[in-house]
Amino acid sequence: MPQIKSSIKRVKTSEKSHLRNISCKSKIKSSTKKFILALSENNQEESIKYFKDTVSLLDKSVSKGILPKNTASRQKSNLTKKLNTLMKSEQIKESAPPAPKEVLETQEKPVVEKAAKAAKKPVVSKKKTGTIKTVKAKKPVVKKAK
Repeated sequence: MPQIKSSIKRVKTSEKSHLRNISCKSKIKSSTKKFILALSENNQEESIKYFKDTVSLLDKSVSKGILPKNTASRQKSNLTKKLNTLMKSEQIKESAPPAPKEVLETQEKPVVEKAAKAAKKPVVSKKKTGTIKTVKAKKPVVKKAK
């Protein structure tokens, strides 16, 4: 236990900040767990809501000095990846067209059309403009005789 008055005060303040930091980290962890739970249920609205809450808590903890910037950035990146996988899977389900009853034969376009389009395009040559660098000649090294 410290004997000096200023170090006694410092111990008290560090204990208070330690308790504050623990509660903030606990909020982040619980919010992250809620986000992951919403993801596992494939609930898009709730997962977006908890994602925003978690990112907000991470940003606040960085501004208060509770978490390092890179740690919060890494956690946000991981949460974003998880959210994007859910969003992509939802888009695939929505945009998947129904299976066709009969398979129709497709006609291929003739290759001649592509060649004709290529022939119509004008060829433009680009000239390089810029400054020319002049290189100074190096002076020969002369060694002094001893």
